[in-house]
Amino acid sequence: MKYKCIIVDDEPLARELIASHLAHFDNFELVASFENALTAYTFLESNIIDLMFLDIEMPLLKGNDFLKKLKNPPKVIFTTAYREYAIEGYELNVIDYLLKPITFDRFFVSIEKFKQLQIPKAPENLTNEDHIFVSSGSKNIKIIFDHILFVESLKDYITIHLENGKSHHLKQNISAFEKVLDSNFVRIHRSYIIQAKKLTAYSKNEVEINAIEIPIGSSYKETWLDYLKDQK
Repeated sequence: MKYKCIIVDDEPLARELIASHLAHFDNFELVASFENALTAYTFLESNIIDLMFLDIEMPLLKGNDFLKKLKNPPKVIFTTAYREYAIEGYELNVIDYLLKPITFDRFFVSIEKFKQLQIPKAPENLTNEDHIFVSSGSKNIKIIFDHILFVESLKDYITIHLENGKSHHLKQNISAFEKVLDSNFVRIHRSYIIQAKKLTAYSKNEVEINAIEIPIGSSYKETWLDYLKDQK
C-alpha cells in the first residue's frame, strides 16, 4: 500500500528537505510538489491525495487559509518556521505541526502519527457494539454494521457499500478492515467481504445481495461452505 503525498511550500530548500526525509519511507510516494497554494488547489480538484505537507507563510494564499477552503482535504502536516500558528493548526485538525528546520527524528514521529490514523479502531467488545467510525477527508463518519451490504477492495482502497445505496471510499487494506467487523461478515473473495444475513441468493460460484452478483474466490469456497453448514 502506497500513501500519495504532496508538498506545498514556497521555499525550494524546504521542499527538498521534506522530499528527502519522505524518501526513506517505502510506502509513501511523493506525487507532486508546489511552490504556492493556488497551484496545489487546482491539483487537488482532480486528484486524491492521502497526506499533504503544508507551509503556512506563503505568498498569494497562506497555508491555513488554503486548508479552510478545501471541501475534502487530505490529512495535513503543517511545516512552518512560526510557532504562533500551532493552536490554529490543531483547531484545523491537522496531524502534526513541524517547526523548520525539520529534523528526521521529528519527521519520523509525524509519519507514525499519520500511519496510526490509517488503522481503523476496533470496538472494545464487538458483541456489544453496533458501529464503527471511519475517516473520510476531515470527518469521521459513523457506519452501523447492520447497514453494510458488502465491502469491496480495489488496489489500496476499499469501498463500503450500504443498503441505502450510499458508499464510502477509504484508504485501507481489506484484511485489516476485516478484523474490525463482527461475526455476521464473511470473506468470500480476496476482494470482497459480505454481510451474510443480507444474502438474497447464492450458487456454487457466486452470491447475490440486492441483485448484485459477487464472485466466490476459489481459495475461500471451503470457508464459505463451512459457514453455510454452521447456519443450518
